[in-house]
Amino acid sequence: MTAGQDARGREYDERPWGSYTVLDDGERDHKVKRIEVLPGKRLSYQRHSKRSEHWFVVAGKALVTLDGDQVLLGAGGSIDIPEGSAHRIENPGDEKLVFIEVQHGSYFGEDDIVRIEDDFGRVS
Repeated sequence: MTAGQDARGREYDERPWGSYTVLDDGERDHKVKRIEVLPGKRLSYQRHSKRSEHWFVVAGKALVTLDGDQVLLGAGGSIDIPEGSAHRIENPGDEKLVFIEVQHGSYFGEDDIVRIEDDFGRVS
């Protein structure tokens, strides 16, 4: 495995909370990622102006914060994140959280992330 790619040549990145692998990035209106969150870690509380997201939990437990409300999801659970909504996912369990993120919209760049809170000092 090299930096930026997994063993299959797909985009891969490690983050302080875990990692992600891009499964599909071939169309203009959507992008699909497989995201792993380590136990006790969470992504930043953030919003996007050019995309919505759908999260499907594959393994582990997810505590989702959506516009201030919290929902606990287990394997097989899912939630829609509307464009512009403040959201965060965290792993409250002691095993890895794995979920699929389907992004839908007009732009999927990392610069469409507005961080509201972040455990790793990356607030916009």
